[in-house]
Amino acid sequence: MYHSFKQAVLLSLPVLAQSGTVSYAVPTFAPTAAAALDPAPVGVSFEFFAFPSYFTNVTATTQCLNNFEALTGSWPHIRIGGTTQDRASYDSSTSAYVVYTVAASVDAPAALTFGSSFMSLAATYAGSVVLGLNRGYNDIANTIAAANVAVSKMSNLLAIELGNEPEYYLGASQPIAVQAGTWTPAVDAESQDNWDILVGSALGKTSIIQAGNSNTSPPTWGAAELIATENATAKSFVYDYAHHNYPGGTLTALMSHSGIVSNMAQFTADIAAAVTTGKDYVLGETNSVSGGGASTVSPLFGAALWTMDYVLLAASRGIKRSYFHHGTIGACYYCWWGRYDMGSPYYGAYTATAAMAGGSYISVLDAGTTNYAAYIIYDSSKKPLRALLYNSDYYSGTGTRGSEVFTLSGLTLSTIKAKRLTAANSNSRVDQGSDPTFGGQTFANGTCVIGGTATYESTTVSSGAASFTVLASEALVLYLQ
Repeated sequence: MYHSFKQAVLLSLPVLAQSGTVSYAVPTFAPTAAAALDPAPVGVSFEFFAFPSYFTNVTATTQCLNNFEALTGSWPHIRIGGTTQDRASYDSSTSAYVVYTVAASVDAPAALTFGSSFMSLAATYAGSVVLGLNRGYNDIANTIAAANVAVSKMSNLLAIELGNEPEYYLGASQPIAVQAGTWTPAVDAESQDNWDILVGSALGKTSIIQAGNSNTSPPTWGAAELIATENATAKSFVYDYAHHNYPGGTLTALMSHSGIVSNMAQFTADIAAAVTTGKDYVLGETNSVSGGGASTVSPLFGAALWTMDYVLLAASRGIKRSYFHHGTIGACYYCWWGRYDMGSPYYGAYTATAAMAGGSYISVLDAGTTNYAAYIIYDSSKKPLRALLYNSDYYSGTGTRGSEVFTLSGLTLSTIKAKRLTAANSNSRVDQGSDPTFGGQTFANGTCVIGGTATYESTTVSSGAASFTVLASEALVLYLQ
C-alpha cells in the first residue's frame, strides 16, 4: 500500500551550504533500456541452520518483512541457505526443525540434521521461498528425499538450490569434490547439470532449480560459464541463475556510488547470458562484508546507504532480486535486525523498497562516475513515478557537512513532495543509540514497528524544473505523481 500525503507533515527544504550541482532531465517515458522490475526486488537470505530461530525466536522478523509488504503489496522473497546447507542432512525421523551441537551459541554447526518440520515452517511464510539443499555431501538420494518433502509441503516454493558456493568445496573437504579427484569450474558445471536433471526429474518438475550460487567474481564460476555447458534438458530444470557477492572494503569505498557501479560491472556478461536462456538472474546471497560482516563497516549508516544504492543499481542492470544474507543470530554485524536491536542497513533496504514499490521499470540518469546517483522508477504506463537522489560523499560527523544540489527538469507537477533518508553521520549505529530516519520515521528495536509521523518535504516546480539539496551521506525519494 502507499502512504497518504494527507496525514503527512509538509516541510520546506532548508537552505544549506552547497558544494556542487548536477542536472538531469527526467524522461517523459521510460527509455527502451529501462529494466523491468520484480514486484519485490529486495529479498532476504537466512543462513540454513539459523532459519528456524529467525522465525520462532526473533520477534522482529515477521514485522520487518511485513513492513516491506505494506509498501509493495508483495511479501519479500526469501532464500534459506548458506554454508550450513552443505553440512545438513535430511532426517525423516526427527520432529525437530534442526538438530546440532555447538560449543557456543554464536557458533555455526559443523554438521546438522533437519526434519520435515523445517519445510513445514518455511511453508508458513506468506511470500515465496528458495530452499538451499546439500550437494557437497554427494548424497543425492538424501537431497531428493528432502526436495520431495519441500515440494509436497511448500506451496510457496519458488526454487531449490543444489549446493552453496561450490568453488570452496575442495578446501572444505566436501565429499563431492574430494571424490571427483579434481574440482574446477568445468567439473562443478558437469556436476550441477547432472544434479539439476536428476533432482528435477525425481520431482517431476521443470523450472525448479536456482543454479550457479558461486561467490568468486565472474567470469570464472559465473553463470555464462555454466550456461555454456548446459544442454536443453539441463536448462529446462533451471528456474533462474544466481551469484553471490560481498564487496567488502572500507565504509567510504563501500558506500561510494561510483564504486558500487564498478563492483556491479562484473555481472554484466552473466546477466546477458541469462537473458539468452529466458531465465532471471539474481544475487542469491549478498551483503556488505562476508563472514557476518565487519564491525567497522556493516552496522554503520554508510552501509545502509550502500544497501539502498546497491539494490537500486542491481535492479536497473536487470538483476531481478537481491537476497541480503542474515547469518548467526548474535554474531551478525550486517543483519538488518536481531533479537534486541535494529540494524542501520534496514533503513536503506526500506528506502529502496519504498522507491521501487508499485513500479514496473527503473533507469539510471547518472553516468556512474561520481558520488552522485539519480534513479527514476516508472509505472506500468512507463510514466515517471518516483525518483531517488543519492549523495554518497562520506561524512564523519565533524566539520561542515557538504551537500549536492540535484536539478531536475521535465517535471510535470507544480509541487514535488519527498522523503529523506538521513542520519547524524556515515558512522551512525542503531545499537549505539543513533537511529537513522526515513521521512522522519524510525523502526523500534526488538519489534521493527514503525514509529513517528511520516514527514514530506515540499519543493516548488518552476517551468518544469526544481532543485533538491541532498547532504553528504543522504538520499531523497521524490514522488513524481
